[in-house]
Amino acid sequence: MSGSASNSEMLYRTLGSTGEKVSAIGLGGWHLSLSHVSEQLAIRIVRTAIDRGITFMDNSWDYNGGKSEIRMGKALKDGYRDKVFLMTKIDGRTYREATKQLDESLQRLQVDCIDLVQHHEIIRYEDPHRVFDPEGANAALVEAREAGKLRYIGFTGHKDPQIHLHMLEVAANYGFKFDAVQMPLSVMDAHYRSFEKLVVPELVKQNIGILGMKSMANGIALRSNTVTPIECLHYALNLPTSVVITGIDSMEILDQAFEAVRTFQPMNDQIVQNLLAKTVQAGARGEFEPFKTSSIYDGTAKNPDWLGEEPQRIQQLMQA
Repeated sequence: MSGSASNSEMLYRTLGSTGEKVSAIGLGGWHLSLSHVSEQLAIRIVRTAIDRGITFMDNSWDYNGGKSEIRMGKALKDGYRDKVFLMTKIDGRTYREATKQLDESLQRLQVDCIDLVQHHEIIRYEDPHRVFDPEGANAALVEAREAGKLRYIGFTGHKDPQIHLHMLEVAANYGFKFDAVQMPLSVMDAHYRSFEKLVVPELVKQNIGILGMKSMANGIALRSNTVTPIECLHYALNLPTSVVITGIDSMEILDQAFEAVRTFQPMNDQIVQNLLAKTVQAGARGEFEPFKTSSIYDGTAKNPDWLGEEPQRIQQLMQA
C-alpha cells in the first residue's frame, strides 16, 4: 500500500498529514488491565511488542479506572518511551474536565508529552458542539498542544458514522482539522452503518490519519463462525488505515498480531468480496457489533460526570 514501509516483523505507515511513521498494528490499552492480566504480564506484553516493532500505543483516561495508563506508564520506563508513538483519550467535553483528565493521564503515563490525544466516545450529535464550545474541550487540547503537553489531536467513536461526519463538519466550521480519527473497521462494519463506506473516504480526501479498531468486534465477530482472527486483521490492514489497533492480553495474541502482519498481502477485489460474502448475513443487522446497537460499550453514558457540565451559555439560554 502507498505510504507503507516494513522491517523484518512490522509494517509502518504514515499517519495522515502529520508525516509520522507508525506501526500498522497498534497495541490496545484496554486489555492491559483485564482481570486475568497481571501487571507483570502487561509490562511484558508492551515491551515485547515494542522490541518486535510495534510503535503505536493506544490508551484512554477511563480504561479500567486509570489502571491501563498506569501499567503502560511503567512499561514505557527504561528507555521505551522514546521508541513509541503514544496515544490516549479523554472524555471531558468542557475545558475544565479535559484539562483535568489530560493532566491525570500525563501523570499516570509518567510522561511530559503525549503524541496524540483524542476526544473519546463522540457518540451523540451534541458531542461535537460541546467539544468546540468556546469553553469546550478542544480549546483545552489546543492550549495543551501550545504548552508542549501533546502534539496531535484526534477523536474517536464507535456508534454511528454520521456522527463522525458531523464532528468533521463542526470542526471545519470552527476552522479546525483533526490529525487522526478512530473508528470500528471490520468485515462486519462493511455491512451495517459502515464507517468504512461513509467516513473513510472523507478522511482519505482530507488526508487525516485513519485509526481502525474493533477489527474483531471485541472478539464477538469470531462467534459468528464466519471468519478467523487473521482474516479480520488482514481485512482491516487492507483498508487505507494508518494503524489497526488490536487488543492484546497474552503473548499468544501478540504473536497472532505479528503473524497477521507477516502474512499480509494487499488484497484484490475478489479476495475482499469473498470475505464480505462470508460475513454478509451475520453482519446485516449489526448483531455482532453491539457497540453500535446497544449502550453496553458507552462508558460516558454510564458515567455522565466524566463529560462535565453543559456549556454555560446554553444554561443561560434556558434560563432567559
